[in-house]
Amino acid sequence: MRIGVLCSGGDSPGMNAAIRGAVLRGVEVHGFEMVGFMDGWRGFHDGDTVPLDRLAVRGISPLGGVMLGTSRVPPFPDGVATPEALAAVRARMTELGIDAFLLIGGNGTQTVAQMLDDAGIPVVGVPKTIDNDLGGTDYTFGFDTAVSVAAEAIDRLRTTGESHRRCMVLEVMGRDAGWIALHAGMAGGAQLILLPEFPESVEQICEWVLSVRDRGRSSLVVVAEGFRPAGEADVVTRAGLDGFGRPRLGGVAEVLAPRIEERTGIETRATVLGHVQRGGSPTAFDRVLATRTGIAAADAANDGAWGTMAGLHGDRVELVPLEEAVGALKTVPAARYEEARLSFG
Repeated sequence: MRIGVLCSGGDSPGMNAAIRGAVLRGVEVHGFEMVGFMDGWRGFHDGDTVPLDRLAVRGISPLGGVMLGTSRVPPFPDGVATPEALAAVRARMTELGIDAFLLIGGNGTQTVAQMLDDAGIPVVGVPKTIDNDLGGTDYTFGFDTAVSVAAEAIDRLRTTGESHRRCMVLEVMGRDAGWIALHAGMAGGAQLILLPEFPESVEQICEWVLSVRDRGRSSLVVVAEGFRPAGEADVVTRAGLDGFGRPRLGGVAEVLAPRIEERTGIETRATVLGHVQRGGSPTAFDRVLATRTGIAAADAANDGAWGTMAGLHGDRVELVPLEEAVGALKTVPAARYEEARLSFG
């Protein structure tokens, strides 16, 4: 069997480890021939491939980024899986000698995987996203690294904030789900955590900041990029659309900071962590999780378990149907937010 490995969407720490796990299991144990498509679906459309064997994946597990590259190039024209578009994918697979796909990506990528599976095209999914918002798995690799980077930023901002009696506002990634903000904020002992799922008024935010000042401390506020104050529209400072046609987010910290300062009289500074969260070497947890999911995906292909994704349940990596993974966005439950909110201020 000849399997095409393809990475799509944003990069995520651990992708190289996942490729290595899948290749070593697939080539060395199951006897597959495996090839990688460069820059996601762009490589598939252009026939830009590289052979994947033990030598090709040597030493890549601790490396950040992804050796194959990734992109937001769609698999189908206009992103629509018409019968004609699916027939074109099958024809291209035949031209390239590809029997099946192993798709590494987040919600968008796994949604495409489900479309391919519904059309009878053999595919197995490997879940990655720093946002941890993909269903069917407890955690996605890349999330732990992003949280660790954000938690270190909190530790550093806290010391300078306390020195100058400033309120520090740290913006982390999280368009629709606030998992990074929640976990990093709790790990760093932030006095306030703002998530897309649970709007709070500017008045309430300022009350918490003043409460922190009244007990002799300086506030550290963690805000996810998708947060918007209660009753207000999306807060953005960058015009335009992203690769999926969605409004660009980012800059909510830069909007909140002056409003907090104006209402409280406390000097407030904003820091946008941005793509720093995606870069650098993955944590040990992410390397292990990525390797295990890559191995499970290769085993699934060997068993003919198409239309599945390798998800983490407890301490076990198990195959779940793709529809379970992409059926609904995994957002922060109200109970988890309330657990943290009781300590705000």
